[in-house]
Amino acid sequence: MLLLAPMEGLLDHTLRDALTRVGGIDRCVSEFIRVTDQLLPDRVFTRLVPELLSGGRTASGVPVRAQLLGSDPVCLAENAARLAALGPAGIDLNFGCPAKQVNRHRGGAVLLDEPELLADIVSAVRRAVPPEMPVSAKMRLGFNDTHRMLDCARALAIGGAAELVVHARTKAHGYRPPAYWDCIARIRAAVAVPVVANGEIWNVADAQRCRAESGCHDLMLGRGMVSDPGLALAILAADAGRTPQRLPWSDLLALLSGFWALVQQHVAPKHSAGRLKQWLNYLRRAHPDAQVAYDAVRTLQDPAAVAACLFGGAPGTAGPAKPACVAPVAPAVS
Repeated sequence: MLLLAPMEGLLDHTLRDALTRVGGIDRCVSEFIRVTDQLLPDRVFTRLVPELLSGGRTASGVPVRAQLLGSDPVCLAENAARLAALGPAGIDLNFGCPAKQVNRHRGGAVLLDEPELLADIVSAVRRAVPPEMPVSAKMRLGFNDTHRMLDCARALAIGGAAELVVHARTKAHGYRPPAYWDCIARIRAAVAVPVVANGEIWNVADAQRCRAESGCHDLMLGRGMVSDPGLALAILAADAGRTPQRLPWSDLLALLSGFWALVQQHVAPKHSAGRLKQWLNYLRRAHPDAQVAYDAVRTLQDPAAVAACLFGGAPGTAGPAKPACVAPVAPAVS
């Protein structure tokens, strides 16, 4: 099973839509919904997870679990019950966010210093939602260190989490390489629920090493999938004994065009170019043509100018037109 990770400020419903159209992803997790001291109205859930209005699935049919973040077991349980009534593919609980502002308000990875509270939160949410509604949790290896790693994993499993996703770094590690996949193997041995490995999986070779070191077959892909939208398909091809193929630039440009059309619908014009450049910035790690495209639009802010430059006109049309300022990079001659 290959999961698409939640990434605050990047992997929202527009990018989930685009990436799941490529194929290979079995399930997504939404960006976190922050729960503090009040019962949120339905519109907050559907604004952050609009797939709730479409049966809890992306346009290509991939199920989406909605993620909650907070520290109050009662308030989280009440919001989970309301969320469950909207029909997500499951509810995920965030104990991995490393953001200082989130941690300062007792959310995300800071709770990994309080395993007893983790158990209380998961137990309260599990009791509050229908038995058939999956409840899962995502954790890191710890806050400043790993000394309570196994305590936290056991607490989440005892509380009733049906699945754990483990990002193989502590909060203190942030996103700096390496990821400590061998620690996930210790967690996997300590709990009786399925464990999914996450962190620093950029290509097929990384996926294979992660599986070998963690003992997990199931993986969650984040920045690697954003940088290379064909990564999940490449992993599946390797699993089947086939030679992985990278998506051609023409396919990626069509994907970008569809993404741009969605951005135009949901993002204010003054911010829309930034969203496209944000994704191109990731894509250029794996695709030389994305570097050319990024350089071409880097200074553009007007949506019409961006569309003309990348797509040769209006975005979202059937296949990209001849772009005005982006040409494919010629392959190297050996």
